[in-house]
Amino acid sequence: MRQVVGKPSRVRRGRARRTIGLTGIAALLPVVLAGCSLDDAFYLGWPRTRPTTQSEQMFDLWIGSTVAALVVGLIVWGLTFWCIAAYKKRDTDTELPRQTKYNLPAELTFTALPFVLIGVLFYYTVIVQDEVTEMSDDPYACTQVTAFKWNWQFTYTDADCEPLTGADGRPVTETGNSEYIPIIVVPNEDDVRFEANAEDVIHSFWVPDMLFKRDVIPGGEDQTTRWEVDFNTEGTFVGRCAELCGAYHAFMNFEMRVVSPEDYETFVNARVEGMTTPEALELIGQDAYATTTHPFDTDPASGEAS
Repeated sequence: MRQVVGKPSRVRRGRARRTIGLTGIAALLPVVLAGCSLDDAFYLGWPRTRPTTQSEQMFDLWIGSTVAALVVGLIVWGLTFWCIAAYKKRDTDTELPRQTKYNLPAELTFTALPFVLIGVLFYYTVIVQDEVTEMSDDPYACTQVTAFKWNWQFTYTDADCEPLTGADGRPVTETGNSEYIPIIVVPNEDDVRFEANAEDVIHSFWVPDMLFKRDVIPGGEDQTTRWEVDFNTEGTFVGRCAELCGAYHAFMNFEMRVVSPEDYETFVNARVEGMTTPEALELIGQDAYATTTHPFDTDPASGEAS
């Protein structure tokens, strides 16, 4: 009987090619199935519009960290596949490969490099964190935020964060309900402050395009959450509660309008004079009602949200 020489090697090579092909297809599937354009892919799922300086800094930190992680991954994958190819047992091999132990330079390198990477990431994280949490002594504008089950109330204040009083003698507020999405209007300026409290349980003030959230905690002045942002673009942005707070947590939306400083002053003055939020928004050429989200049906008898 004639012996076929080399057939097992050809079979193994064929299996290797199929394995490589399937691996390539598996790597491409997430990109294809995600349905992202090439431009969107480079944003790694982050919003394209980032209305604050702080969100730009956090975006840069995240992208830099991701690129560093990919570089490390490529090096590890490259070394792994190189070892697989270079030290693969062949038919002519009759001895075990030479064992290498106690390679001091390699051990020092692979111990020191992770600490260098951790140190660099920690350094830039602290810098961005300090920028995000920085508070000014004299904010340009201030708004009080009150979260409750299951909506929001915004109180317009002066630069000292003292509530403005309207024509009726009461604070100028914007309160949402199950049929109305509340709209908070802020100026496109630096040092715009927010002071937030909750009336009942923990909520969370979250505008996704700003790339961070702030927990809103009950307990009065001692639990007030304060932060500032530097807006750098005008626009309309959806806001949500990011803390599971009860049955209608998912319906607890609001809308943020970033307008010019001049329009902001006109809007606030109109509210002080007695105009409603829709009327004051129309006065400065804005849509009277929310455009990024809509009220949900919160009637349990309806069976589902409309």
